[in-house]
Amino acid sequence: QVQLVESGGGLVQPGGSLRLSCAASGTIFSILTITDMGWYRQAPGKQRELVAALTSGGSTNYADSVKGRFTISRDNVAKNTMYLQMNTLKLEDTAVYYCNMISRATAYWGQGTQVTVSS
Repeated sequence: QVQLVESGGGLVQPGGSLRLSCAASGTIFSILTITDMGWYRQAPGKQRELVAALTSGGSTNYADSVKGRFTISRDNVAKNTMYLQMNTLKLEDTAVYYCNMISRATAYWGQGTQVTVSS
């Protein structure tokens, strides 16, 4: 069993930056068997979409809308924390952002953190 807690959301002006964090807790075995990770977002009236993904092998994948602006990473020491660095934020990045981790074929989700981009 893995519990995920996101942090770092907030209100930012267009062109600004935010860094989201996702901390995983649970049994040591569950943490060590986390493989794929990802950040998703859901804007009002829209479906949840994949923003960025990171595989256990270190490969990354980004939605076209965030390529070159967002960076997903993992704490390589603690192994239980994931980040999403968001730069040059746009109005359309406004959404609730969720982190997702896969451990032993089970997907875990955080509660979400609100990101609002507004002038």
